[in-house]
Amino acid sequence: MRPTAKLRWDIPLILIALLSAFFNGYNIWDERYVNTYYTTTVASMMQSLHNFFFASLDSAGFVTVDKPPVTFWIQTLSAELFGLHGWSVILPQALAGIGSVLLLYVLIKPTFGLAAARISALVMACSPVAVAVSRTNNIDSMLVFTLLLAAWLLFRGIKHNKSGCLIGAFAVIGIAFNMKMLQAYMVVPALLVLIVIAWQVKRKRKISVIAGAVAVMLMVSFSWAVIVDFIPEDQRPYIGSSNTDSVLELALGYNGISRLTGDKGGGGAPSQVRNAGGMPIGGFIGGGADRDQRDGQSNQTRPDQERGMPPGDAPSREQALGTKGDQAPINGNSSNPREAIGSRDGNRGFAGGG
Repeated sequence: MRPTAKLRWDIPLILIALLSAFFNGYNIWDERYVNTYYTTTVASMMQSLHNFFFASLDSAGFVTVDKPPVTFWIQTLSAELFGLHGWSVILPQALAGIGSVLLLYVLIKPTFGLAAARISALVMACSPVAVAVSRTNNIDSMLVFTLLLAAWLLFRGIKHNKSGCLIGAFAVIGIAFNMKMLQAYMVVPALLVLIVIAWQVKRKRKISVIAGAVAVMLMVSFSWAVIVDFIPEDQRPYIGSSNTDSVLELALGYNGISRLTGDKGGGGAPSQVRNAGGMPIGGFIGGGADRDQRDGQSNQTRPDQERGMPPGDAPSREQALGTKGDQAPINGNSSNPREAIGSRDGNRGFAGGG
C-alpha cells in the first residue's frame, strides 16, 4: 500500500497571500463610490434584470456602459450580497489580485523551482500598479486574473496531454474578452506559439485542437455581442461609446484598435441621461475620455451624495432640460430611448461627437 502523502503548507506563500490581502484591502471600507462611472452602472444593474443583462449605465435603460458586462455582473452580485458600497464593488478586484499572486506562484514553481515562485509571487503582491488596480472597481485586476487562469489551464493541458484543458484555456480567454474586449486577445499569439512548440503530440491532433480551441474562444467571446446586436434597437439600451449602436463595432473600435492607436474620440452615450427618478446623470458620461482613469476623483461630500447617489457633475435643471450646442435634449417622458438621444445622423447629440 502506498503511504498517503502528508499535506505540506508553504508558509512563505501563505504570508505572501496575507500581505497581498492587506495591500489590496487596506482602508477600502473608507472608499465611498470609487470610480463613479462604474459604480453608477452597478447601481443601475441592481434595479432590474434588463439593466443587469445589458450593463446599463442609467437605471432607465437608455445607454450601456462602455465595456462588456462580465466584470460588472460580478460587482453587482457582490453589491447585492453586501449592499452597494465602495468596498463591496472593490472586493471582487481585491480578491482577483490575491488570486493572481497565487496563480503566478503555481505557474512558476514547476519549471523554475520553489524560490523563484515565491519571489515572483512576492514581487506581484508588492507591485504598486497591481495593488492600485486591485483597490478600484476598474476591470484590469479581474482581466489579469482571468488571463493567468487561462495560462494555468494551458500549462496543465500541455503537461498532462489533456485537450480539454487546452480548449478550456481559450474559453476562459473568451470570458476575458467579455471583460475588456480585444485587450484580452493580446496573450493569444504567445499561447498558440507555446502549444506549437511545447505540446508533444502528432501534428494532425495539434492542428485540430488549436482550430477547435480558437473556435470556442470566438464563440464565447462574441456570444453576448451577437445576442445584443440582434435585439431590436428600440428594445435595448444604446451601446455606449459606439458610433453605430453596435457591440461589435465597440469591440473593434473604441475597445479595440483605438486602444492601440490612442484614438478615443468615437461615439458615446447620450450627453444627458436620467435615472429612473428623473435625476440627470452628467459629468462622466461621454465617449471621448477613457473612463479607466476616473478613479482619482475626490470623495468630498456633495449634495447628490447626501441623497445617496454616486457623485457626478450633475448639470443644473436648465442645462439638463435645455439644448446646448449640438447636444440633443432628453425627453424624460419618452418611452423610446432613440427619441431621448436624438437622431443618429450628423451631429446626433452624443457626447464625444461623430
